[in-house]
Amino acid sequence: MNRIVGLETEYGCLSSDPAGPPAAVARVRNWIFEKNRFGLADMHQRDWDEPAGNGGFLFNGGRCYVDMGHLEICTPECLSLRDLLRFDRAGDAMLTAATHDLGLADRVGFVRNNVDYYSGATFGCHENYLVRRGAPLNEANVQSLLAFLTLRVLYTGAGRVRASPGAESRGDIVKLTAESDFQISQRADYINNDLFEWVQFNRAIINTRDEPLADPRKFRRLHLLHGDTSVLPATLALKCGTASLVLDLLEIDKLPQVALADAVYAFRVLSHQPDGPWRVTLADGLEVPAVEVLRRFYVAAQKEFHGRDAETDALLGIWDGVLTDLETNVENLVGTVDWVTKRWLYTQFLAQEKLPWTDPWLRAQDLEFHAVDPARNLAWPLARTPEPWVISHEEQHAALLTPPADTRAAARSSLMHALEKESFRFFVDWEVIDAEGTDSLHLLDPFQPKPPDATAWLRRGARVQARESQTE
Repeated sequence: MNRIVGLETEYGCLSSDPAGPPAAVARVRNWIFEKNRFGLADMHQRDWDEPAGNGGFLFNGGRCYVDMGHLEICTPECLSLRDLLRFDRAGDAMLTAATHDLGLADRVGFVRNNVDYYSGATFGCHENYLVRRGAPLNEANVQSLLAFLTLRVLYTGAGRVRASPGAESRGDIVKLTAESDFQISQRADYINNDLFEWVQFNRAIINTRDEPLADPRKFRRLHLLHGDTSVLPATLALKCGTASLVLDLLEIDKLPQVALADAVYAFRVLSHQPDGPWRVTLADGLEVPAVEVLRRFYVAAQKEFHGRDAETDALLGIWDGVLTDLETNVENLVGTVDWVTKRWLYTQFLAQEKLPWTDPWLRAQDLEFHAVDPARNLAWPLARTPEPWVISHEEQHAALLTPPADTRAAARSSLMHALEKESFRFFVDWEVIDAEGTDSLHLLDPFQPKPPDATAWLRRGARVQARESQTE
């Protein structure tokens, strides 16, 4: 990719243990950091709701912590789709290993979904894309980006069974259409705005908070929280890969000039139309097929970026094929697109068991589609992963402890291994590392895996600590 990309995945937890999910989440979090198994736990309070020990950074460059009761795992900064896939799955592998090692696998399971069917609560998978500060964010380009991020749900949705009674009773979900037996998106019913700054209770398609976690003179961070958590590798690669290409178009001011009349309305209505017709109203009042609008973005990206590199060409070819299948034969996408795969699987299940879509058994099966343990997951046996994104067992295992070699994550990991051996207190964050008695080390360039001043910073810190020890 032409930019740094990272994911933050909040995991649901299923537990039959009397202590409930919170105890399981805490035990698994502690297992990850026990004796620095996969990273270094925070020695300090990071925020009002993040006390010391609530989480920490991982040696693979990512982060793990508890956020409002959910275990959240962030990937390191990634420059390629292969790395993003590897490190996203490393979080699943950690949780699976933890439940088995702790003897919890028979009564505790983690799921990478977005809806608690019992309470109606939602939890997210946030996407982060580094964008050059000079990108022309004028009104026309923002509306075009908003249109793409709304309509891409047709190949990025995870699918879900009906709506959530708990959310309906609280008024969190305002129905815009008749109830559907099956929805394309898990998050669509919970998105309230097209653009908004804060992330809780007023969720937007585009989060406008300007928090680059890098040099603010050069970069901004596009923080998205409307997308579903992807299960199949092809869905995840399409979701993040096509978004990255569209941001490439933004940065060279070549986005298709298209705007929706109402992005939030379109998002929710599309979600409730698994059988189509997938038509949307544009700002000029014209009603057009949603896939036709998505193809405008594909054509622009094909024109500008075909031949740039092998990963881009592979992505463009697969994107083209997916759009064609959405127009002609959606079932061709079984094993490639999450919602299509889930709906096909459950249609077979209901026919075999002679059950209606309203049967509660189906919601239990819905959660199993998202199980992180491969032995339980219902999606993986159907996965059809394009060759560029097939990850070997060895590559996947390496992602547990080894960071990407070509981003700032490599520097953070190396510094963490050095700090692990020291006795003084330190603070690790995405773009800064602090240690007692010395200046902060700023990691403002996410593309820099070997900051030239990192070694000198470590030496200064060691000298300061040595002098303080002698004084004592």
